[in-house]
Amino acid sequence: MDTNIQKYMAFIKTVEHRSFTKAAEILNYSQSGVSRMINDLEKEWSVSLLERSRTGVRLTSDGLMLLPYAQSVCDAFQKLQTQIDELKGLQSGLIRIGTFSSIATHRIPGIIKDFQKKYPNIEYELLLGDYAEIENWIQEGRVDCGFIRLPTRPEFETTFFEQDKMLAVLPEDHPLADCERFPVNALCDYPFILLEKGTKSEASKLLDKYNIKPQIHFTTWDDYAIMSMVESGMGISILPELILQRIPYRIVVKELEVSAYRKIGIALKSKKSMSLAVKRFLEYV
Repeated sequence: MDTNIQKYMAFIKTVEHRSFTKAAEILNYSQSGVSRMINDLEKEWSVSLLERSRTGVRLTSDGLMLLPYAQSVCDAFQKLQTQIDELKGLQSGLIRIGTFSSIATHRIPGIIKDFQKKYPNIEYELLLGDYAEIENWIQEGRVDCGFIRLPTRPEFETTFFEQDKMLAVLPEDHPLADCERFPVNALCDYPFILLEKGTKSEASKLLDKYNIKPQIHFTTWDDYAIMSMVESGMGISILPELILQRIPYRIVVKELEVSAYRKIGIALKSKKSMSLAVKRFLEYV
């Protein structure tokens, strides 16, 4: 990337997040590198762009005047890069994807395998997180697109991907291991292991819907840790069907007596600004 474009992007991201450190994380630079690039701009332009303080940074009057022009240059560069990709026929490129473990394990490998047959030189970066983290990565531009739970933030452009059933997970020796469908009221009769981090999970929403107060003994965002604890007889849980494929754990999976699903979609900030590589990838998704 052109050095001046890098400096402009460092300036823009620092202003957006009021932090050299945050801008550095998003752009994959060091904090000192971002600070140095903005210092270089200030010397080249003979102006002060930012006021620094312990609480962060903010624009000077000169910085406020010049920021829209820097943004315009970066937008134009993105359009130029997209057109170059078109002309090169996608001989190279990077796709950054935010996702959670079950999609990363059971869906993304097949999508990328098919995509690579036509575009073998595209590179990928997968970031694993929870729903809130993935939404933040999309908003900040840290990823090009992300698999998330629907509905999501209204400003995102989303496409429905699949519906994933929620299932009860029990130890093999559980008293209800032979039941046809697991009764939701029984969820409060045994130690419960909750899959959750940050925002409310599908399991929590289900429990709230039916006014069930389980004996929550553990809370974690690690699906596999939950399955291991259930196998050890430490409790029961509710997990998405997608993560329960090809598992090595000795557990019993039961449908609930009520229907419960999570809707999974793929989201991005704007289809207008996405690269050609991302555009083609989404066609395979």
